[in-house]
Amino acid sequence: MTIELPILVTFIFYLACMLMLGLYAYKKTNNHSDYILGGRSLSPSVAALSVGASDMSGWLLLGLPGAIYVSGVSEVWIGIGLVAGAALNWMFVAKRLRVYTEVAGDAQTLPDFLANRFGDTGLLKTVAAIAILVFFTFYTASGLVGGAILFEKVFGLDYTMALLIGTFIIVSYTYVGGFFAVSWTDFFQGILMLLALIIVPAAMFVEIGGSEAMTTALPEKMFDISPTTGAIGLISLLAWGLGYFGQPHILVRFMAIAKPSDVAVSRNIAMGWMILALCGALATGLVGAAYFAEQPLDNPETVFIFLSKVAFNPWVSGILIAAILSAIMSTVDSQLLVSSSVISEDIYRPFVNPKATDKELMLVGRLAVISIAAIATIISLDPKSNVLGLVGYAWAGFGAAFGPMVILSLYWRSYNKFGAIASIITGALTVIIWKNLEGGLFDLYEIVPGFVFALITGVVVSIMTAKEDAQLNQQFDEFEKSL
Repeated sequence: MTIELPILVTFIFYLACMLMLGLYAYKKTNNHSDYILGGRSLSPSVAALSVGASDMSGWLLLGLPGAIYVSGVSEVWIGIGLVAGAALNWMFVAKRLRVYTEVAGDAQTLPDFLANRFGDTGLLKTVAAIAILVFFTFYTASGLVGGAILFEKVFGLDYTMALLIGTFIIVSYTYVGGFFAVSWTDFFQGILMLLALIIVPAAMFVEIGGSEAMTTALPEKMFDISPTTGAIGLISLLAWGLGYFGQPHILVRFMAIAKPSDVAVSRNIAMGWMILALCGALATGLVGAAYFAEQPLDNPETVFIFLSKVAFNPWVSGILIAAILSAIMSTVDSQLLVSSSVISEDIYRPFVNPKATDKELMLVGRLAVISIAAIATIISLDPKSNVLGLVGYAWAGFGAAFGPMVILSLYWRSYNKFGAIASIITGALTVIIWKNLEGGLFDLYEIVPGFVFALITGVVVSIMTAKEDAQLNQQFDEFEKSL
Protein backbone atom coordinates (compact mmCIF):
# COMPACT_ATOMS: atom_id res chain seq x y z
CA MET A 1 0.00 0.00 0.00
CA THR A 2 1.38 3.40 -1.01
CA ILE A 3 1.33 6.02 1.74
CA GLU A 4 0.34 9.48 0.50
CA LEU A 5 2.98 11.94 1.70
CA PRO A 6 0.56 14.85 2.39
CA ILE A 7 -1.60 12.66 4.63
CA LEU A 8 1.47 11.37 6.48
CA VAL A 9 2.80 14.90 7.00
CA THR A 10 -0.51 16.25 8.32
CA PHE A 11 -0.84 13.30 10.69
CA ILE A 12 2.67 13.85 12.07
CA PHE A 13 2.01 17.58 12.44
CA TYR A 14 -1.23 16.91 14.28
CA LEU A 15 0.37 14.42 16.67
CA ALA A 16 3.27 16.80 17.31
CA CYS A 17 0.78 19.52 18.27
CA MET A 18 -0.86 17.18 20.79
CA LEU A 19 2.53 16.42 22.36
CA MET A 20 3.37 20.14 22.53
CA LEU A 21 0.10 20.77 24.34
CA GLY A 22 1.08 18.04 26.78
CA LEU A 23 4.43 19.72 27.47
CA TYR A 24 2.72 23.09 27.94
CA ALA A 25 0.29 21.51 30.40
CA TYR A 26 3.23 19.94 32.24
CA LYS A 27 4.48 23.41 33.13
CA LYS A 28 1.02 24.30 34.43
CA THR A 29 0.78 21.20 36.61
CA ASN A 30 2.14 22.18 40.01
CA ASN A 31 0.47 19.67 42.33
CA HIS A 32 -1.62 16.51 42.42
CA SER A 33 -4.91 18.43 42.30
CA ASP A 34 -3.75 20.07 39.07
CA TYR A 35 -2.81 16.68 37.62
CA ILE A 36 -6.11 14.89 38.27
CA LEU A 37 -8.64 17.78 38.23
CA GLY A 38 -6.88 20.79 36.75
CA GLY A 39 -7.29 22.73 39.97
CA ARG A 40 -11.00 23.22 39.16
CA SER A 41 -10.17 25.86 36.57
CA LEU A 42 -11.84 24.77 33.32
CA SER A 43 -13.52 27.55 31.39
CA PRO A 44 -17.09 26.94 30.10
CA SER A 45 -15.96 26.34 26.51
CA VAL A 46 -13.09 23.99 27.40
CA ALA A 47 -15.30 22.02 29.79
CA ALA A 48 -18.08 21.75 27.20
CA LEU A 49 -15.96 20.55 24.28
CA SER A 50 -13.88 18.35 26.54
CA VAL A 51 -17.06 16.59 27.67
CA GLY A 52 -18.25 16.16 24.08
CA ALA A 53 -14.94 14.94 22.68
CA SER A 54 -14.23 12.52 25.53
CA ASP A 55 -17.75 11.14 25.22
CA MET A 56 -18.20 10.49 21.50
CA SER A 57 -14.98 8.66 20.53
CA GLY A 58 -14.50 7.15 17.08
CA TRP A 59 -18.13 6.01 17.09
CA LEU A 60 -19.12 9.48 15.91
CA LEU A 61 -16.97 9.42 12.75
CA LEU A 62 -16.84 5.68 12.06
CA GLY A 63 -19.67 3.72 13.68
CA LEU A 64 -22.65 6.05 13.27
CA PRO A 65 -21.93 7.17 9.67
CA GLY A 66 -21.39 3.49 8.80
CA ALA A 67 -24.74 2.51 10.31
CA ILE A 68 -26.53 5.33 8.45
CA TYR A 69 -24.73 4.30 5.24
CA VAL A 70 -26.23 0.81 5.53
CA SER A 71 -29.68 1.39 7.04
CA GLY A 72 -30.55 5.06 6.59
CA VAL A 73 -31.96 7.55 9.08
CA SER A 74 -33.73 4.87 11.14
CA GLU A 75 -30.38 4.49 12.93
CA VAL A 76 -30.67 7.96 14.49
CA TRP A 77 -32.63 6.68 17.49
CA ILE A 78 -29.45 5.96 19.40
CA GLY A 79 -28.43 9.58 18.74
CA ILE A 80 -31.78 10.82 20.01
CA GLY A 81 -31.32 8.78 23.17
CA LEU A 82 -27.81 10.14 23.66
CA VAL A 83 -28.89 13.77 23.18
CA ALA A 84 -31.71 13.36 25.70
CA GLY A 85 -29.42 11.66 28.22
CA ALA A 86 -26.65 14.25 27.83
CA ALA A 87 -29.09 17.14 28.23
CA LEU A 88 -30.61 15.66 31.39
CA ASN A 89 -27.13 15.00 32.78
CA TRP A 90 -26.13 18.64 32.28
CA MET A 91 -29.44 19.89 33.71
CA PHE A 92 -29.76 17.72 36.80
CA VAL A 93 -26.27 16.46 37.66
CA ALA A 94 -23.55 18.88 36.48
CA LYS A 95 -24.07 21.85 38.81
CA ARG A 96 -25.08 19.79 41.84
CA LEU A 97 -22.03 17.53 41.47
CA ARG A 98 -19.72 20.53 41.00
CA VAL A 99 -21.03 22.14 44.21
CA TYR A 100 -21.27 18.99 46.32
CA THR A 101 -17.77 17.72 45.51
CA GLU A 102 -16.38 20.99 46.84
CA VAL A 103 -18.59 21.03 49.91
CA ALA A 104 -17.78 17.38 50.65
CA GLY A 105 -14.12 17.86 51.51
CA ASP A 106 -13.06 19.25 48.11
CA ALA A 107 -13.22 15.76 46.57
CA GLN A 108 -10.88 15.20 43.61
CA THR A 109 -12.30 11.93 42.23
CA LEU A 110 -15.70 10.22 42.10
CA PRO A 111 -14.77 7.59 44.74
CA ASP A 112 -13.30 10.40 46.87
CA PHE A 113 -16.62 12.26 46.65
CA LEU A 114 -18.54 9.14 47.63
CA ALA A 115 -16.31 8.57 50.65
CA ASN A 116 -16.85 12.15 51.85
CA ARG A 117 -20.56 12.17 50.98
CA PHE A 118 -21.29 9.03 53.03
CA GLY A 119 -18.57 9.17 55.69
CA ASP A 120 -17.18 5.88 54.40
CA THR A 121 -14.01 4.50 55.92
CA GLY A 122 -12.94 2.53 52.86
CA LEU A 123 -15.40 -0.12 51.65
CA LEU A 124 -17.52 2.07 49.36
CA LYS A 125 -14.46 3.83 48.00
CA THR A 126 -12.77 0.50 47.28
CA VAL A 127 -15.83 -1.00 45.55
CA ALA A 128 -16.20 2.11 43.38
CA ALA A 129 -12.49 2.17 42.53
CA ILE A 130 -12.44 -1.50 41.50
CA ALA A 131 -15.50 -1.08 39.30
CA ILE A 132 -13.96 1.93 37.57
CA LEU A 133 -10.64 0.19 36.93
CA VAL A 134 -12.21 -3.00 35.57
CA PHE A 135 -14.60 -1.30 33.15
CA PHE A 136 -12.12 1.36 32.05
CA THR A 137 -9.39 -1.15 31.23
CA PHE A 138 -11.65 -2.77 28.64
CA TYR A 139 -13.05 0.59 27.51
CA THR A 140 -9.51 1.85 26.94
CA ALA A 141 -8.62 -1.33 25.04
CA SER A 142 -11.51 -0.76 22.63
CA GLY A 143 -10.22 2.74 21.88
CA LEU A 144 -6.70 1.51 21.27
CA VAL A 145 -8.04 -1.10 18.84
CA GLY A 146 -9.93 1.62 16.97
CA GLY A 147 -6.78 3.74 16.70
CA ALA A 148 -4.75 0.78 15.50
CA ILE A 149 -7.29 -0.03 12.80
CA LEU A 150 -7.20 3.59 11.62
CA PHE A 151 -3.39 3.59 11.30
CA GLU A 152 -3.55 0.19 9.67
CA LYS A 153 -6.11 1.22 7.03
CA VAL A 154 -4.69 4.67 6.26
CA PHE A 155 -0.97 3.85 6.26
CA GLY A 156 -0.91 0.11 5.64
CA LEU A 157 1.02 -0.50 8.85
CA ASP A 158 1.21 -3.83 10.61
CA TYR A 159 -1.61 -3.97 13.19
CA THR A 160 0.72 -4.39 16.17
CA MET A 161 2.97 -1.52 15.06
CA ALA A 162 -0.08 0.71 14.52
CA LEU A 163 -1.35 -0.16 18.00
CA LEU A 164 1.99 0.68 19.64
CA ILE A 165 2.32 4.02 17.82
CA GLY A 166 -1.16 5.17 18.77
CA THR A 167 -0.73 4.06 22.38
CA PHE A 168 2.62 5.82 22.70
CA ILE A 169 1.21 9.16 21.54
CA ILE A 170 -1.79 9.07 23.87
CA VAL A 171 0.19 7.90 26.89
CA SER A 172 2.87 10.54 26.31
CA TYR A 173 0.73 13.65 26.63
CA THR A 174 -1.48 12.13 29.34
CA TYR A 175 1.64 11.15 31.33
CA VAL A 176 3.29 14.55 31.29
CA GLY A 177 0.34 16.93 31.34
CA GLY A 178 -2.42 15.22 33.26
CA PHE A 179 -5.86 16.83 33.36
CA PHE A 180 -4.76 20.10 31.74
CA ALA A 181 -3.31 18.25 28.77
CA VAL A 182 -6.31 15.95 28.39
CA SER A 183 -8.85 18.78 28.66
CA TRP A 184 -7.08 21.15 26.26
CA THR A 185 -6.32 18.45 23.69
CA ASP A 186 -9.96 17.37 23.94
CA PHE A 187 -10.99 20.99 23.34
CA PHE A 188 -9.08 21.24 20.07
CA GLN A 189 -10.01 17.69 19.09
CA GLY A 190 -13.67 18.55 19.62
CA ILE A 191 -13.36 21.54 17.27
CA LEU A 192 -11.64 19.41 14.63
CA MET A 193 -14.26 16.65 14.89
CA LEU A 194 -17.12 19.12 14.45
CA LEU A 195 -15.52 20.91 11.50
CA ALA A 196 -14.84 17.59 9.78
CA LEU A 197 -18.44 16.45 10.22
CA ILE A 198 -19.71 19.70 8.70
CA ILE A 199 -17.21 20.15 5.86
CA VAL A 200 -17.13 16.60 4.45
CA PRO A 201 -20.89 16.02 3.96
CA ALA A 202 -21.39 19.60 2.74
CA ALA A 203 -18.69 19.24 0.08
CA MET A 204 -19.99 15.85 -1.03
CA PHE A 205 -23.59 17.09 -1.15
CA VAL A 206 -22.47 19.66 -3.73
CA GLU A 207 -20.34 17.06 -5.53
CA ILE A 208 -23.30 14.68 -5.86
CA GLY A 209 -25.58 17.36 -7.25
CA GLY A 210 -27.82 18.39 -4.40
CA SER A 211 -31.01 17.00 -2.87
CA GLU A 212 -32.56 15.89 -6.17
CA ALA A 213 -29.55 13.73 -7.01
CA MET A 214 -29.56 12.34 -3.46
CA THR A 215 -33.19 11.24 -3.60
CA THR A 216 -32.63 9.70 -7.02
CA ALA A 217 -29.60 7.71 -5.92
CA LEU A 218 -31.09 6.42 -2.65
CA PRO A 219 -34.13 4.19 -2.06
CA GLU A 220 -37.04 5.76 -0.20
CA LYS A 221 -36.50 3.52 2.84
CA MET A 222 -33.19 5.30 3.54
CA PHE A 223 -35.19 8.39 4.58
CA ASP A 224 -37.70 6.50 6.76
CA ILE A 225 -37.09 7.39 10.40
CA SER A 226 -39.39 4.64 11.70
CA PRO A 227 -37.43 2.22 13.93
CA THR A 228 -36.90 -1.19 12.35
CA THR A 229 -35.80 -2.98 15.51
CA GLY A 230 -39.15 -3.48 17.29
CA ALA A 231 -40.10 -2.24 20.74
CA ILE A 232 -37.21 -3.90 22.59
CA GLY A 233 -34.72 -2.65 20.02
CA LEU A 234 -36.07 0.90 20.16
CA ILE A 235 -35.96 0.99 23.95
CA SER A 236 -32.42 -0.37 23.83
CA LEU A 237 -31.27 2.36 21.45
CA LEU A 238 -32.89 5.16 23.45
CA ALA A 239 -31.55 3.68 26.70
CA TRP A 240 -27.99 4.57 25.73
CA GLY A 241 -28.82 7.98 27.17
CA LEU A 242 -29.03 6.48 30.68
CA GLY A 243 -25.31 5.80 30.55
CA TYR A 244 -24.38 9.47 30.87
CA PHE A 245 -25.31 9.66 34.56
CA GLY A 246 -22.58 7.18 35.49
CA GLN A 247 -19.61 7.86 33.19
CA PRO A 248 -16.64 8.87 35.42
CA HIS A 249 -14.70 10.55 32.57
CA ILE A 250 -17.70 12.83 31.95
CA LEU A 251 -18.60 13.45 35.59
CA VAL A 252 -15.03 14.51 36.39
CA ARG A 253 -15.38 17.35 33.83
CA PHE A 254 -18.35 18.67 35.80
CA MET A 255 -16.24 18.58 38.96
CA ALA A 256 -13.47 20.60 37.27
CA ILE A 257 -15.56 23.54 35.98
CA ALA A 258 -14.19 26.78 37.41
CA LYS A 259 -17.46 28.10 38.87
CA PRO A 260 -20.91 26.54 39.36
CA SER A 261 -22.38 29.54 37.56
CA ASP A 262 -20.43 28.49 34.43
CA VAL A 263 -22.37 25.25 34.12
CA ALA A 264 -25.27 26.74 32.16
CA VAL A 265 -22.93 28.25 29.56
CA SER A 266 -21.01 24.98 29.27
CA ARG A 267 -24.27 23.07 28.86
CA ASN A 268 -25.42 25.24 25.97
CA ILE A 269 -22.08 24.93 24.18
CA ALA A 270 -21.88 21.17 24.77
CA MET A 271 -25.41 20.45 23.57
CA GLY A 272 -25.00 22.67 20.53
CA TRP A 273 -21.78 20.83 19.64
CA MET A 274 -23.39 17.44 20.16
CA ILE A 275 -26.48 18.12 18.04
CA LEU A 276 -24.43 19.59 15.17
CA ALA A 277 -21.96 16.69 15.31
CA LEU A 278 -24.70 14.05 15.24
CA CYS A 279 -26.41 15.80 12.32
CA GLY A 280 -23.05 15.83 10.53
CA ALA A 281 -22.61 12.10 11.12
CA LEU A 282 -26.11 11.49 9.75
CA ALA A 283 -25.40 13.57 6.66
CA THR A 284 -22.06 11.81 6.13
CA GLY A 285 -23.73 8.41 6.08
CA LEU A 286 -26.43 9.51 3.63
CA VAL A 287 -24.15 11.26 1.13
CA GLY A 288 -21.80 8.30 1.35
CA ALA A 289 -24.62 5.91 0.51
CA ALA A 290 -25.56 8.06 -2.48
CA TYR A 291 -22.02 8.53 -3.78
CA PHE A 292 -21.04 4.86 -3.44
CA ALA A 293 -24.44 3.49 -4.51
CA GLU A 294 -23.01 1.76 -7.59
CA GLN A 295 -19.76 0.63 -5.96
CA PRO A 296 -20.53 -0.16 -2.31
CA LEU A 297 -17.72 -0.05 0.25
CA ASP A 298 -16.45 -3.32 1.72
CA ASN A 299 -16.47 -1.80 5.22
CA PRO A 300 -19.29 0.72 5.82
CA GLU A 301 -17.42 2.25 8.76
CA THR A 302 -14.76 3.59 6.38
CA VAL A 303 -17.28 5.86 4.61
CA PHE A 304 -15.95 9.05 6.26
CA ILE A 305 -12.35 8.17 5.33
CA PHE A 306 -13.16 7.59 1.66
CA LEU A 307 -15.41 10.65 1.37
CA SER A 308 -12.61 12.80 2.80
CA LYS A 309 -10.25 11.52 0.12
CA VAL A 310 -12.79 12.07 -2.66
CA ALA A 311 -13.88 15.56 -1.65
CA PHE A 312 -10.50 17.18 -0.95
CA ASN A 313 -6.85 17.13 -1.89
CA PRO A 314 -4.54 14.94 0.23
CA TRP A 315 -3.40 17.83 2.45
CA VAL A 316 -6.96 18.68 3.51
CA SER A 317 -8.12 15.07 3.67
CA GLY A 318 -5.17 14.28 5.93
CA ILE A 319 -6.40 16.86 8.43
CA LEU A 320 -9.96 15.57 8.18
CA ILE A 321 -8.91 11.95 8.65
CA ALA A 322 -6.91 13.08 11.68
CA ALA A 323 -10.29 14.02 13.16
CA ILE A 324 -10.99 10.30 13.51
CA LEU A 325 -7.82 9.88 15.53
CA SER A 326 -8.92 12.93 17.55
CA ALA A 327 -12.17 11.24 18.44
CA ILE A 328 -10.41 8.08 19.57
CA MET A 329 -7.62 9.84 21.44
CA SER A 330 -9.96 12.21 23.27
CA THR A 331 -11.80 9.30 24.86
CA VAL A 332 -8.83 7.06 25.64
CA ASP A 333 -6.82 9.84 27.32
CA SER A 334 -9.77 10.67 29.59
CA GLN A 335 -10.19 7.04 30.56
CA LEU A 336 -6.48 6.70 31.35
CA LEU A 337 -6.51 9.82 33.50
CA VAL A 338 -9.57 8.82 35.53
CA SER A 339 -8.10 5.36 36.13
CA SER A 340 -4.79 6.95 37.10
CA SER A 341 -6.46 9.28 39.59
CA VAL A 342 -8.36 6.37 41.14
CA ILE A 343 -5.11 4.46 41.73
CA SER A 344 -3.22 7.42 43.17
CA GLU A 345 -5.99 9.14 45.12
CA ASP A 346 -8.34 6.31 46.08
CA ILE A 347 -5.99 3.35 46.50
CA TYR A 348 -2.40 4.52 47.02
CA ARG A 349 -3.07 7.47 49.33
CA PRO A 350 -5.52 5.80 51.76
CA PHE A 351 -4.12 2.27 51.78
CA VAL A 352 -0.41 2.57 50.97
CA ASN A 353 0.90 5.95 52.13
CA PRO A 354 -1.58 8.37 53.73
CA LYS A 355 1.21 10.92 54.12
CA ALA A 356 2.24 10.85 50.45
CA THR A 357 3.42 14.18 49.07
CA ASP A 358 2.01 15.80 45.93
CA LYS A 359 5.17 14.89 44.05
CA GLU A 360 4.87 11.25 45.08
CA LEU A 361 1.17 11.09 44.15
CA MET A 362 1.85 12.61 40.72
CA LEU A 363 4.56 10.03 40.13
CA VAL A 364 2.20 7.22 41.14
CA GLY A 365 -0.48 8.66 38.88
CA ARG A 366 1.89 8.83 35.92
CA LEU A 367 3.13 5.30 36.48
CA ALA A 368 -0.51 4.20 36.68
CA VAL A 369 -1.15 5.69 33.23
CA ILE A 370 1.65 3.54 31.80
CA SER A 371 0.49 0.42 33.66
CA ILE A 372 -3.15 0.68 32.63
CA ALA A 373 -2.19 1.44 29.04
CA ALA A 374 0.09 -1.60 29.01
CA ILE A 375 -2.72 -3.91 30.20
CA ALA A 376 -5.15 -2.39 27.70
CA THR A 377 -2.57 -2.83 24.94
CA ILE A 378 -2.19 -6.53 25.76
CA ILE A 379 -5.96 -6.93 25.54
CA SER A 380 -5.92 -5.02 22.24
CA LEU A 381 -3.30 -7.21 20.56
CA ASP A 382 -6.02 -9.34 18.99
CA PRO A 383 -7.12 -7.37 15.89
CA LYS A 384 -10.38 -9.29 15.90
CA SER A 385 -11.47 -7.69 19.16
CA ASN A 386 -15.13 -6.64 19.14
CA VAL A 387 -14.67 -2.90 19.63
CA LEU A 388 -18.32 -1.86 19.57
CA GLY A 389 -19.27 -4.74 21.85
CA LEU A 390 -16.67 -3.68 24.43
CA VAL A 391 -17.81 -0.05 24.27
CA GLY A 392 -21.47 -0.95 24.73
CA TYR A 393 -20.65 -3.31 27.59
CA ALA A 394 -18.50 -0.78 29.46
CA TRP A 395 -21.01 2.03 28.84
CA ALA A 396 -23.77 -0.12 30.32
CA GLY A 397 -21.58 -1.14 33.24
CA PHE A 398 -20.78 2.43 34.23
CA GLY A 399 -24.30 3.68 33.60
CA ALA A 400 -25.93 0.97 35.72
CA ALA A 401 -23.34 0.83 38.51
CA PHE A 402 -22.85 4.57 39.04
CA GLY A 403 -25.79 6.37 37.42
CA PRO A 404 -28.49 5.62 40.03
CA MET A 405 -25.98 6.12 42.84
CA VAL A 406 -24.92 9.56 41.57
CA ILE A 407 -28.53 10.71 41.18
CA LEU A 408 -29.60 9.45 44.60
CA SER A 409 -26.52 10.88 46.33
CA LEU A 410 -27.25 14.34 44.91
CA TYR A 411 -31.00 14.43 45.56
CA TRP A 412 -31.83 12.17 48.51
CA ARG A 413 -30.67 13.19 51.96
CA SER A 414 -31.33 9.73 53.48
CA TYR A 415 -29.34 7.78 50.91
CA ASN A 416 -26.50 6.06 52.80
CA LYS A 417 -23.29 4.17 52.12
CA PHE A 418 -24.95 0.77 52.33
CA GLY A 419 -27.45 1.81 49.69
CA ALA A 420 -24.62 3.19 47.55
CA ILE A 421 -22.62 -0.05 47.80
CA ALA A 422 -25.74 -2.05 46.96
CA SER A 423 -26.40 0.18 43.92
CA ILE A 424 -22.89 -0.30 42.50
CA ILE A 425 -22.82 -4.07 43.03
CA THR A 426 -26.38 -4.62 41.78
CA GLY A 427 -25.90 -2.49 38.67
CA ALA A 428 -22.59 -4.11 37.75
CA LEU A 429 -23.72 -7.69 38.36
CA THR A 430 -27.00 -7.20 36.49
CA VAL A 431 -25.12 -5.95 33.44
CA ILE A 432 -22.69 -8.89 33.57
CA ILE A 433 -25.42 -11.51 33.99
CA TRP A 434 -27.95 -9.99 31.58
CA LYS A 435 -25.29 -9.70 28.88
CA ASN A 436 -24.81 -13.48 28.91
CA LEU A 437 -28.52 -14.30 28.54
CA GLU A 438 -30.22 -14.42 25.16
CA GLY A 439 -33.68 -14.39 23.65
CA GLY A 440 -36.91 -12.49 24.30
CA LEU A 441 -36.68 -9.92 27.06
CA PHE A 442 -32.96 -10.61 27.47
CA ASP A 443 -32.35 -8.97 24.08
CA LEU A 444 -33.02 -5.68 25.87
CA TYR A 445 -29.84 -3.61 26.31
CA GLU A 446 -28.42 -4.58 29.69
CA ILE A 447 -28.22 -0.99 30.92
CA VAL A 448 -32.02 -0.86 31.31
CA PRO A 449 -32.46 -3.65 33.89
CA GLY A 450 -29.13 -2.75 35.47
CA PHE A 451 -30.13 0.89 36.00
CA VAL A 452 -33.63 0.05 37.28
CA PHE A 453 -32.49 -2.71 39.67
CA ALA A 454 -29.61 -0.56 41.01
CA LEU A 455 -31.98 2.34 41.66
CA ILE A 456 -34.53 0.17 43.47
CA THR A 457 -31.87 -1.67 45.48
CA GLY A 458 -30.22 1.57 46.56
CA VAL A 459 -33.52 2.95 47.88
CA VAL A 460 -34.59 -0.26 49.62
CA VAL A 461 -31.24 -0.91 51.30
CA SER A 462 -30.95 2.72 52.48
CA ILE A 463 -34.41 2.51 54.07
CA MET A 464 -33.63 -0.84 55.70
CA THR A 465 -30.31 0.42 57.14
CA ALA A 466 -31.48 3.94 57.97
CA LYS A 467 -29.44 5.63 60.68
CA GLU A 468 -29.28 9.35 61.31
CA ASP A 469 -25.86 10.97 61.03
CA ALA A 470 -25.97 14.59 62.14
CA GLN A 471 -22.68 15.52 60.47
CA LEU A 472 -23.63 14.07 57.09
CA ASN A 473 -27.10 15.62 57.30
CA GLN A 474 -25.54 18.99 58.04
CA GLN A 475 -23.21 18.55 55.05
CA PHE A 476 -26.17 17.77 52.77
CA ASP A 477 -28.06 20.83 54.06
CA GLU A 478 -24.99 23.00 53.46
CA PHE A 479 -24.80 21.64 49.92
CA GLU A 480 -28.48 22.44 49.29
CA LYS A 481 -27.99 26.02 50.53
CA SER A 482 -24.95 26.46 48.26
CA LEU A 483 -26.88 25.77 45.06
